[in-house]
Formats: sequence, C-alpha cells, structure tokens
Amino acid sequence: MSTTYQEENLPSAAKEFHRVIASAIEELEAVDWYHQRAAVTGDSEAKAIFEHNRDEEIEHFAMSLEWLRRNHEPFDEALKAFLFSKGEITSAEAAFTSGEGSGSAIGALSIGSLKK
Repeated sequence: MSTTYQEENLPSAAKEFHRVIASAIEELEAVDWYHQRAAVTGDSEAKAIFEHNRDEEIEHFAMSLEWLRRNHEPFDEALKAFLFSKGEITSAEAAFTSGEGSGSAIGALSIGSLKK
C-alpha cells in the first residue's frame, strides 16, 4: 500500500483517514495470503497456524473498518445499509441509493415520488 499522498498539504484528519484505509487494505492482503497458504499446505499444523493468523488479520481489519464507520459518516451509512442485510446485495444497493434504505445521505438527495 502506498504511504504517499495524492495531494500536498493535507490536514491531519485526512492523513489519519489515509493511514486507517492503508492499514485496512494491508490487513485484507494478509488475510488473502494466509488463506492461500492454508489452502495449499499439506501439513495440518501449518494449516492451523495459517488459519489462526488469517483470522487474527480479519479482527484487525474489522477494527479498522469500525474506526472508519465511527469517523466517516458515508461509511456509517453504507455499512448500516449493507452489513447483515438479507436478500440480494444488489437489492440493498438499489434501496440505499433510492433513499428507501437507512435514511442515507445519498438517498436523501433523491427527489422521490412526485405523486401527491
């Protein structure tokens, strides 16, 4: 993950946001690497270690995701709309963007029905 910024003179809050995003990406990469290693090893003890390490990285990712949810309203709204939802994910997306979902800011920008 890049530790450089796309823009200069970023405020500290934007730099912190970038750090958490970078960390979340790194955790997901580690999850993938351990998952692949567990899938191909023929050694049951090594497999258990890889799976344990993978699951620890999932915890780390979840903590970063929760920080993003708490500190950036669009993450909060999207996660509330999609996580633990039932049915087709694309149906949840349609409801989210149309404003039928969790009262999202995205949905709040829609005009809605013009019928009286």
